[in-house]
Amino acid sequence: MKNSVSDHSFYIESDEEDEEKVFIPDENGEEVDGNESDDSDSSAENQQQNKPGSYNTSWPQSYRQSIDLYSSVPSPSIGFLGTPTLSRLSSSYLSSSLTRRHTPETLSSATKPLLPTVDDQIEPHRRSSHALLPPIPSRRQSVRLDDKTSSKVSHEISLPRHCTNGQAVLNGINVLCGVGILSTPYAAKEGGWLGLIILFTFALLSFYTGLLLRQCLDSQPGLETYPDIGQAAFGTYGRIALSIILYVELYACCVEYIILEGDNLASLFPNAYVSLGGLELSPQRLFALMATLAVLPTVWLRDLSVLSYISAGGVVASILAVLCLFWVGLIDQVGFHNKGTTLNIATLPVAVGLYGYCYSGHAVFPNIYTSMANPNKFPSVLIACFAICSLLYAGTAVMGYTMFGEATESQFTLNMPKDLIASKIAVWTTVVNPFTKYALTMSPVAMSLEELIPSTHLKSHIYAIIIRTSLVISTLIVGLTIPFFGLVMSLIGSLLTMLVTLILPPACYLSILRGKVTRIQVRSYIYKSLGDLCTFF
Repeated sequence: MKNSVSDHSFYIESDEEDEEKVFIPDENGEEVDGNESDDSDSSAENQQQNKPGSYNTSWPQSYRQSIDLYSSVPSPSIGFLGTPTLSRLSSSYLSSSLTRRHTPETLSSATKPLLPTVDDQIEPHRRSSHALLPPIPSRRQSVRLDDKTSSKVSHEISLPRHCTNGQAVLNGINVLCGVGILSTPYAAKEGGWLGLIILFTFALLSFYTGLLLRQCLDSQPGLETYPDIGQAAFGTYGRIALSIILYVELYACCVEYIILEGDNLASLFPNAYVSLGGLELSPQRLFALMATLAVLPTVWLRDLSVLSYISAGGVVASILAVLCLFWVGLIDQVGFHNKGTTLNIATLPVAVGLYGYCYSGHAVFPNIYTSMANPNKFPSVLIACFAICSLLYAGTAVMGYTMFGEATESQFTLNMPKDLIASKIAVWTTVVNPFTKYALTMSPVAMSLEELIPSTHLKSHIYAIIIRTSLVISTLIVGLTIPFFGLVMSLIGSLLTMLVTLILPPACYLSILRGKVTRIQVRSYIYKSLGDLCTFF
């Protein structure tokens, strides 16, 4: 899972399509050109196959980079880099891509502005993502860094460090603790108090399947992402099918953002009606349209590192909204007077989908694991993420349901009294948060579609603009067609999240490790996981 580093040197290679030049020490310790013999050619080929990211040879190739940008909380200490180029690329997106794997050349545009730059005009052909390194005369060349110079060069280049355990926990919470927390009181209403058992059951099952993904990643060299696991388990078709499921889930989240904006802004401005030539727009439709127009320019951007820093505040936004709910109930004396029902059988499936949506983070867990400086602490990181998020979910569900009872809306912000300051803070926090999340959530989907653009048209940005604009408009159309936040979320949780979280990890695990794991090893692994869980609590 780590880059191959020898005792005395290491190599930084570009991804050009020309012939590779590999230096292999001979018996006397001298370097010879690896292309001089057929044996060395085959050795170089085998080494290339064993490199991390060797599974990333088919669509989608942009998954690792786009998901890192979507989910990671950047480290403030990485911002002090030597050159302006490195400073621009100092987000966790490139921190991961530089240290873990080589990025395909078609992805270099992911960190460039949408409009052509001077570098694009000077070098219009497809370039490697390692263009931030000093220019090399040869198009296909290995740069050898000896022990004597490695420290100096590494200081100048400032090769990024792997994320710490604390950063990994923040990344996990940033993914898990999203807009789903707004619907937990509604889920408690739909399922009753006993439905909270489902929430904690999903937490335990999701924790266990997250450990299964780790086992899959460790089973073979070169596995780094969820699509890589799908390819190792079921071949290329498995990789494509699993990727489509993950991208549809991200696309559906963007639809939820549009519905969320329309509902909350309409609650703030209920009289905002517009009539255009006989076509009347309700407040929900009007603000959904306005929100779509507002996020559209952010989707056109290619350098989303600024948004990745801002969206890291999504955890703070969610906690702030929960604190405002608590303030309204306790300080503003709305009170916790509703007893609720014990169990609602008729609407329990809706609650199951809502609770399932809360744990939609497995698409990112492999990225978090492969970027950790100490991967052995991954179980502890998972335990911390699930424990913190589960307590937040359960606490919000209990507070919201006891405050509003059977009148609980699909988002608790819609129930909060409009004249209170805490209510306005909660609503505006909820409204602002998706503006920073939308582009990052849609970016993996857009980048995967941009990979399908013919190579002859890669120089033109018009195709990328058309793809991204079409995706944004389509989310608006779907959001206006099905403007039911809670039901759409329950549908996503039931069909997509449970498939990605509870079904596919065991299926991939059994396919990859079939016949390689004994019952004794399985039992010892389960006992160890339970021991880690008990130790944490």
